[in-house]
Amino acid sequence: MGLGLRLEKVTPDNVEAAIALKVRPDQERFVSSVVKSLAEAYAQPQPGTAWPRLVYDGDELVGFVMAFFDVRFDPDNPEDRPRSGLWRLNIAEGRQGRGYGTFAVRAVCEEIRRRGRSRLVTVTWEEGEGSPEPFYLSLGFRRTGETSGDQIVGELDLDV
Repeated sequence: MGLGLRLEKVTPDNVEAAIALKVRPDQERFVSSVVKSLAEAYAQPQPGTAWPRLVYDGDELVGFVMAFFDVRFDPDNPEDRPRSGLWRLNIAEGRQGRGYGTFAVRAVCEEIRRRGRSRLVTVTWEEGEGSPEPFYLSLGFRRTGETSGDQIVGELDLDV
């Protein structure tokens, strides 16, 4: 991991590189493509809900991360509290295992903390061989016992 690790906005200058970013083939079933993520980000009815960013190490694009702010998993349920958290994480094939994903998750946590949105950071994942669950658990996320669709809901307490 280089010294120039940072997040950058998706712009007209880097969008082509962003949509070309691919995870390992065995991980494709666990995470949507950057193209789909960007489409979902910009189709949100509430501006500012999605926060898509590119992960760079120096001049090299190594990943994509997207956070969400103040979203209800079940908008029809007034009991469902607004949540903020990690929506997508794609680290490029051949760039995994170098700390980029950890950096991206911590950057999302810092952005949520900076915005004062929540003391809890939410993430969802699918179960199965190759699932990102061990990664999220290693960062301190814990299962909540909830599901969102067919995905497990995990939370990380920022106050710990």
